[in-house]
Amino acid sequence: MARIYPFQPYRYSAKAGRLEDLLTQPYDKITPEMQARYLELSPYNLVRVELGPRYPDDDAAHNVYTRAAAHLSEWIERGVLVRESRPALFACDQEFELPEGGGRFVRKGFLGLGALEEYEAGVVYRHERTLSAPKQDRMELLEQTRTVCGPIFMLYPDPEGRVEQLLDEACQAPPIAEVRDEYGALHRLWRIAEPDRIAVIQRAMADKKLLIADGHHRYETALAFGKRHPELAGADKAMMMFVNLHSPGLKILATHRVIAGLENFDLAALPARLRERFALGALDSLEQLRAAWAKPEPAKARIGLKLARDRRVYLLEKERGGRLALEILHAEIIHGLLGITEADVREQRFLRYVRGMEAAASAVERGEAQMAWLVEPVAIEDVARIAFSGGVMPQKSTDFYPKLLSGLTIYRLGE
Repeated sequence: MARIYPFQPYRYSAKAGRLEDLLTQPYDKITPEMQARYLELSPYNLVRVELGPRYPDDDAAHNVYTRAAAHLSEWIERGVLVRESRPALFACDQEFELPEGGGRFVRKGFLGLGALEEYEAGVVYRHERTLSAPKQDRMELLEQTRTVCGPIFMLYPDPEGRVEQLLDEACQAPPIAEVRDEYGALHRLWRIAEPDRIAVIQRAMADKKLLIADGHHRYETALAFGKRHPELAGADKAMMMFVNLHSPGLKILATHRVIAGLENFDLAALPARLRERFALGALDSLEQLRAAWAKPEPAKARIGLKLARDRRVYLLEKERGGRLALEILHAEIIHGLLGITEADVREQRFLRYVRGMEAAASAVERGEAQMAWLVEPVAIEDVARIAFSGGVMPQKSTDFYPKLLSGLTIYRLGE
């Protein structure tokens, strides 16, 4: 099912400087503060391509997208970016610790090209819906640059870990690139250029279905771009990172929901209303909530709540009935009790997403929000079950950690 290809990406040369000063987090994770820091690190930092600064006098001829294309051309001309001499796949791993503790992990995968497939073909599956604005932004960038700097994060089912064993065999030599990102994750890259070894990996992947972990907007943009430009070599493929969904290093963080701006809402009456639908307990701290979650109860939806002007932390529980806790949270509470509509959620009115329980609860304690809904991380088994059955999950259901860096390999279409 999955068609995988080696490729000849561009990579930063030694002339560019340290990789720590050049690579970025994915474009949709770059805050204004991060953008400013990246711009200061190096004149060759990839943020100038992925998410460059915008200026008041930008017009159709001179704008963030045309500047991105100009930077790429200049860097290639100067030898800051150099193309690989022969087609290859690239083994890649990330060694990391979770932000809230729990040990050290290694996530293994490989970079290559994957054929772009319509979802209806039953090869590539999504787990969330996309929004039009991010796709339009990525399309403008792709039209101007003909270049992809960040891989789409793909999962494939391989319970026996056979592909990872092949990668381990290919990674006996020192890595060709090694960089530690701003969150402490160590990213390493190995070249796999032997045709026989590439062919074995291709055969091992041939019967796999693929699940988009991160990069839904970029995948759909690439698919649409390929239809626009059938004449352009390579436009029917996208750069992808392939990771076994059964890998012990595959970790998902929770993304909590913080609510603010609801007018005339009676916060004091909310616990009583919740008791009509849930078993509701009161805890003294986030630590007690975390301790409760440490005892797995897969049949139950367990949701935490921090309310303004209330020192307690509430724990809501009910039988899942095959649904995700996030589905219950959105359907019964956010939409049902709070009256926040699907359109509100899409436009992020009243609701914002926060990583980390302490950060979410602190927003309430500082008076910036009325309430914080705290959720357990989604199990990868639930993600796969929903996606492979053709379903989708609520927005921001998954936060795969760590993110894949942009710029380790750079794919130029038409070359």
